[in-house]
Amino acid sequence: MHRYRFILYRPIQLLPVLIGISIIIFVLVRSIPGDPVRALLGARGTPESILRIRAQFGLDEPLWTQYFYFIENLFKGEMGRSILYKIDVLELIGTRIEPTLVLVGGSVLLALLIAVPLAAIAAKYRGRPVDHIIRLMSTAGLGFPAFWLAIMLILLFSIQLDLFPVAGYGKTFGEKLHHMILPWLTVALALSAVLTRNLRASILAELHSDQATAARARGLPESVVFWRHVMPNSLVPTVNLLAINIGWLISGTVVIESVFAIPGMGQLLIRGIFTRDYMVVQGVAMTFACATVFVNFMADVLTVTIDPRVKL
Repeated sequence: MHRYRFILYRPIQLLPVLIGISIIIFVLVRSIPGDPVRALLGARGTPESILRIRAQFGLDEPLWTQYFYFIENLFKGEMGRSILYKIDVLELIGTRIEPTLVLVGGSVLLALLIAVPLAAIAAKYRGRPVDHIIRLMSTAGLGFPAFWLAIMLILLFSIQLDLFPVAGYGKTFGEKLHHMILPWLTVALALSAVLTRNLRASILAELHSDQATAARARGLPESVVFWRHVMPNSLVPTVNLLAINIGWLISGTVVIESVFAIPGMGQLLIRGIFTRDYMVVQGVAMTFACATVFVNFMADVLTVTIDPRVKL
């Protein structure tokens, strides 16, 4: 169990990372041009009402004081109050987090279902036509922007074939599943292209490793050697790569949710930026940052679990 000692001190090491991220987020949000109060009131705003609302949300305080309030609220488990929606940001995020979690979770699962078989087939038939086809497909997948791929899938499966909805999220479980097929496929195709190439290279390296050779010398069938020795060791670098790409995936939900009109946190972030709703932008960005840090932490735990030789 000494291999898992890092679980005790790693969160302490991550705390400065989150503080640094909070500073960057705060500075970038305050750098957005425009005044959130004027954006909220529009032409109806009078000097008195503008001053009153700025005081209500603490926008008349110095920047360092506003940042102190921001950090103080975070330690209290609060994220302030939305200027636009007039409710607590944490409560607002709670109403939008489900579609984003469903999008990210389903996309990762679908990407693994695509990448693992393709990588195994490509490695098994290395140098043959099927290997070249898979490598060509994965290389092409790296060059497709997510928004372009989403639009192409909508044109094909929604408009031409009329199989899936163009946009929305649905209300029942069946409707949500039907609406999420294309968003999942959009993200999974882009993510699986990266995972397939990495996993194929790892499998090829492990096929000629000492443990695989020793397993064959003991008379084990090739299928047992592959699934018991080659594949688990090959997954270690892929897990780390997947954790790194989770950050890209979480940020990519902003684009995907906008294209498919999914009422998740990405769409909430976009609207918060356009309306200069500082509290919402800060809250959503910090939630994304914490999620990315947490996923990387869990990837470290999974890496140690898969490969006992790894010590962190």
